[in-house]
Amino acid sequence: MNLTALDQIAKAVLYEGYMLYPYRPSAVKNQHRWNFGVLYPKSYSDAQDGTDAWTMQTECLIQSGPLTELEVRIRFLHLMERSEEGGEGNSSWQEAVEREVRLPAITVWELTEPLIHEFSFPAHETKEPAVTTRGIVLRRQEAIRGAVEISAVQSGDEIVKVRIRVRNQTRLDMTPAATRDLALMRSLASNHTLLGLQDGAFVSLLDPPDGLRDLAGGCQNVGTWPVLVGDEGQRDTMISSPIILYDYPQIAPESAGDLFDGTEIDEILSLRIMTLTDEEKKEIRRSDERARQILKRTENVPAEQLMKLHGVLRGMRPLKEDSE
Repeated sequence: MNLTALDQIAKAVLYEGYMLYPYRPSAVKNQHRWNFGVLYPKSYSDAQDGTDAWTMQTECLIQSGPLTELEVRIRFLHLMERSEEGGEGNSSWQEAVEREVRLPAITVWELTEPLIHEFSFPAHETKEPAVTTRGIVLRRQEAIRGAVEISAVQSGDEIVKVRIRVRNQTRLDMTPAATRDLALMRSLASNHTLLGLQDGAFVSLLDPPDGLRDLAGGCQNVGTWPVLVGDEGQRDTMISSPIILYDYPQIAPESAGDLFDGTEIDEILSLRIMTLTDEEKKEIRRSDERARQILKRTENVPAEQLMKLHGVLRGMRPLKEDSE
């Protein structure tokens, strides 16, 4: 995999919408979070008539030979309930821990039968002094279980269609107390799939070659969409994202760090953060570590760095002269 390019994009996908401006828990928009790529327990999904998914499916085409190897990784956020005792912090807040499930490399032409890889992460609790108050912070995670199923079918000369299904297999007893927040603690949030090839090439589903357009159009992607990652023209790495992306997405080099908003509005958000009141900043500092980092970075941003966000022109080409 082209991990250098992939990690930047994957990180942006992972934390898209994690916490939005004004980056304080009391803001309305931060009361209903985790809207992208969430795989809930099946029992909760069934109770919602399937509107909240418990599975995700990626299908893509590979131009492969007898030695082509496929590497698959699944990344998601494992939520953590944070509460504070004896201080003035927020009584409850959901943080997150990054998780990665890495499958062994697979020779594509040996995928004659579906390969199932199960994974799990145990329940976990911690207790520690609060950073900005005199209270005690309690953090708790529920156990989660899941599975990745990989299958492949030959779709033409040296063309293989690969399917990757991710399932949340965590148990959740559906009682009147089984709220969305309770289900989220047993969910895979911001789930996405990373794919890499050795001795092979992915086919762009957005702009496939003429001879492969029908095959590409037959790929069924559910809750996610695979795009090429890396330098223009590279075809050995893909990310299958629950957020709409185009082939070869990039993070603007002017971006100084995460703002949890992938719409390239760093300047606006930075300026808005600078206008927060002292009380708003106080709430941010005592709530979420990632939000504290945003506030600290923005308050200390050099003037020259802020000016770089003001406007950048890229990809300019000279106008063609009128042939007449």
